[in-house]
Amino acid sequence: MQRRAIRSVFVAAVVAACTPSPSVPASSPVPAPREPYEVVILGGRVMDPESGLDAIRNVGIHGGKVRVITEGPINGRIRIDARGLVVAPGFIDLHQHTHTPEALRTKVLDGVTAAFEMETGVRDIDEWYAMVEGKSPIHFGASIGHPTVRTAVLTGSAPLLDLPGGEGATRLATPDEITAIRERVEQGLRRGALGVGLAVEYTPGATPWEVLETFRAAAAFPGAAVYVHVRGTELPYHWMETAELFLGALVTGAPLHIVHANSSYGSDALRLFEMIQAARARGLDVTTEAYPYTVAMTSIESEPFAHWESWAEDRFRRFIWPHAGERLTRESFGRYRAVGGLVLIEGMTEENLRPILASPLTMIVSDGELAVGAAHPRIAGTYARVLGRYVREERVLTLMDALRKMTLMPAQRLEARASAMKNKGRIRVGADADITIFDPATVIDRSTYTDPLLPSAGIRYVLVGGLLVVNDGKVVPGAFPGRAVRGPVTAPPVGFR
Repeated sequence: MQRRAIRSVFVAAVVAACTPSPSVPASSPVPAPREPYEVVILGGRVMDPESGLDAIRNVGIHGGKVRVITEGPINGRIRIDARGLVVAPGFIDLHQHTHTPEALRTKVLDGVTAAFEMETGVRDIDEWYAMVEGKSPIHFGASIGHPTVRTAVLTGSAPLLDLPGGEGATRLATPDEITAIRERVEQGLRRGALGVGLAVEYTPGATPWEVLETFRAAAAFPGAAVYVHVRGTELPYHWMETAELFLGALVTGAPLHIVHANSSYGSDALRLFEMIQAARARGLDVTTEAYPYTVAMTSIESEPFAHWESWAEDRFRRFIWPHAGERLTRESFGRYRAVGGLVLIEGMTEENLRPILASPLTMIVSDGELAVGAAHPRIAGTYARVLGRYVREERVLTLMDALRKMTLMPAQRLEARASAMKNKGRIRVGADADITIFDPATVIDRSTYTDPLLPSAGIRYVLVGGLLVVNDGKVVPGAFPGRAVRGPVTAPPVGFR
């Protein structure tokens, strides 16, 4: 059935793209091509952040790989006329929470070809990969999640994905429980987890020693970074939440990735970048990321808001209930917290965001999440927003710099743990044919806070493993070529509650 579906996808694409290809004169020797290729991309502006290639080229794809990049004419069974379009590596999202079919449909229409649950991770690696396998148009992977592992150890059970609350979030773990947490994290890594998710703001009961032990677990597995949502702190303890992370990386040697510098640090992000640069100069492996919005979103019932009743009145004005676009008050905050759901939080300005996006340290991520009736527009619009608003309109970034942040940098963050990523995030001969083709003159996000799933404009074609999943701006029905990206599996599966 799968082979028949794939064949129908190819037939539909041939009908949609059967116009004659442009004749592009060769200016250098053309390698002997394997023709006909399965797919040829003709006359596009090919941009590869790894090599710096930025030129009009034809690309031939066969067996899920890029087989030729040439100025000379090539033929293929599927022909994509890319004149006037940019041909880029598929975008790689290190920070995507929801992997349901509806959520992933929004990702692929934004040019994403691989999305990973790295910040909070999952409780059971085998269960999560089995849940997504065969149902994804894009590649996928996850970290082992300290928050849910911690909850399982402290309470006896935990959800696969959701952030903890109650005792699992707030109680101090005993020495034996910390040992059990570390053992379960290590077991997840033996089952191929791509790293460790550590959301300390949501587990305030985790002591600095427990955090350090989690870093020790990651350090035993080459390339396994710790992806951290920093602890929430107030003056005079501000920056101690960051110091504990650098200490963990320094003491254990585990790579460190600090998530969403924009929402966690706001106007202090440039100071964070100074710290990262200094740490890297001294040999630490530290990276960071940002999403291109000034408004955050999280669960209103989550642990960071546990003391909401003591807040000053004006703090509630920062919160917006997305279902109705309602700005909250003390009374409505308490009412919605009792119900639960995602809430928007105003946190920074465009003036603060632009230098964060422009920094050479930041990768672009979405932090995409979809709940019943609610989502942030970043789930559907992150990558087109960067290309349209911050590259074309405001010139905060060059196009090549933006593509590097969306493709090569996240691939490099993962490739020491998952060798498959060495062939992603690039367009070169031998690379995986995960490719996004967009119109640089029209690409833009369209999702809003009231219509967060509205797809981006200007993303014309997306290929995953050489198969079309977006054809002329429309999702190809029944195309699920996404494959699991996993670290080395070195132990038999063990089921965890």
